[in-house]
Amino acid sequence: MEKTSKSPVKSILTIVISLAFAGFFLWLALKGLDFKVIQKSLAKANYLWVLFASVFGLLAYWFRAIRWNLMLEPMGHRISNSNALWSISFGYLMNLTIPRSGEVARATALYGVEKVPVDKSFGTIILERVVDLICMLGFLGLTLLFKYEAILSFYKNSGVDINPNKIILMLSILVVGTVIFFVFKKKLAEVPFLGKIVSFIDGIFQGITSIFKLKEKGKFILYTLGIWICYYLAAYLVCFALPETSAFTFADGFFIIVVGTLGMIIPASGGIGAYNLAMKYGFMALFISVGKSADFGGEMGLTYSFISLPLQIVIMLVMGLISIPMLTKARNAAVSDKEFEN
Repeated sequence: MEKTSKSPVKSILTIVISLAFAGFFLWLALKGLDFKVIQKSLAKANYLWVLFASVFGLLAYWFRAIRWNLMLEPMGHRISNSNALWSISFGYLMNLTIPRSGEVARATALYGVEKVPVDKSFGTIILERVVDLICMLGFLGLTLLFKYEAILSFYKNSGVDINPNKIILMLSILVVGTVIFFVFKKKLAEVPFLGKIVSFIDGIFQGITSIFKLKEKGKFILYTLGIWICYYLAAYLVCFALPETSAFTFADGFFIIVVGTLGMIIPASGGIGAYNLAMKYGFMALFISVGKSADFGGEMGLTYSFISLPLQIVIMLVMGLISIPMLTKARNAAVSDKEFEN
């Protein structure tokens, strides 16, 4: 595997832009709200519920690690669940520095301890994102079913403008590009400077299509459900920490996880600012849908976000920092075993 060096200037610039995004969205979130109300709510919160929520946040890591093992097995790679866990944790840690860098960091970390080719493991990570999207659409469907008024209010308040024509165009380009790749793959591979690129893309497709070769499809579905049930509980249980949101229903929880995921999609460091703004608008929509004050809903949304988001970041930091010595230890052990065999 060839090592590629990334320009430090580019990395610093990416971090600066990400922090600028975070600062801008945080300013939008805090604009026009009474922070004293938020401080009072945070002071009287019951943080035992936050601790309870963190258990499910951590459990989602473990379920994701085991599921990743199931996805790699059809390609002939049976990896250690612990190495999968620490590779995932390291990837999430990298996402806190440079958004969206965690996927590559995760695949690279796994190569260091298990020698799984980066292209193939990266393909399974893309597959994970597709599965996550399907699960997210499931939650969106439940939200539309039970909280339609809140979704409509959120759409109006957020100012999001979805252009279906652009989505169709992007999907069309993706489909046509995929067809062209497979039709001319052999010829493209013969071109010297395209050979490695074709090989890498082919490896990614092997990872993505590994879902059709799974030996234990039932387990894959169960672990996927486990991951998203944990995500749901980690988000919903935080509501019980605040007296103002302790009466939220299961349906409100569906809405919260959908809105929170939308906030985390924006490339801001750790979701800071974007997640807070999404929660502000989301809770405003929830409060409006039941005839309550939009401003008070926004304040409660920010209060919730100032508990929920730090919880997620702390878990990422703790697991990520632990992953560094654990991956180093596993990598050294793998090198020692290889030297012993030789």
